Amino acid sequence: MKKSVLKLMLIFSLVIASGRLCLAEEELTGFKLIQFDLGMKAYQKGNFERAFAEWKPLAEMGIAQAQNNLGFMYALGQGVNKDYAAAANWTRKAAEQGIVGSQFRLGFMYENGLGLALDYSIAANWYKIAAEQGNADAQSNLSAMFAMGRGVIQDIVYAHMWANIAASQGNNQAKERLEAATDLMTPDQVAEAQKLARECVKKQYRDC
Repeated sequence: MKKSVLKLMLIFSLVIASGRLCLAEEELTGFKLIQFDLGMKAYQKGNFERAFAEWKPLAEMGIAQAQNNLGFMYALGQGVNKDYAAAANWTRKAAEQGIVGSQFRLGFMYENGLGLALDYSIAANWYKIAAEQGNADAQSNLSAMFAMGRGVIQDIVYAHMWANIAASQGNNQAKERLEAATDLMTPDQVAEAQKLARECVKKQYRDC
């Protein structure tokens, strides 16, 4: 569990560092937009308590971007006591409204039993939802699920396919998984996986 917690912390930290907190979108107008932007400015200045105070009312109104951001803050203990159950709750709400990053992180939390009961099947499902929207992290993790048979029927061909797709988007972990899968496969299996990957990209990752 300790390793999983550290891994989750690293993922959340990297996501925040790369600027993937949800920003305001076009449907946010008026006081909601002003309040959301105040939270973002406070967050960027390191005033996490103020950011949390600005975003929480918006999250409670059902604003998915704010829900996503509260999920980050609860997971990292920023402006609030660290609470994985609360992080999972807000992450789920944002995921159910289509926030792709939240869908990926919810899958990770299910896979590792962080704030939720461990469930590989549900984890794989959330990874698939995010993977179909082009999230390379989810595609890479879905590859690992197929390789290990976690929540899905073990299938090295699909493990290779998803790793290949994620690697083509620059995901370094997927590149390692692609190499590992290739070492276990016959030339015919590799050819089949590569064909499936090309078809999947053409279909924009849907129904792969």
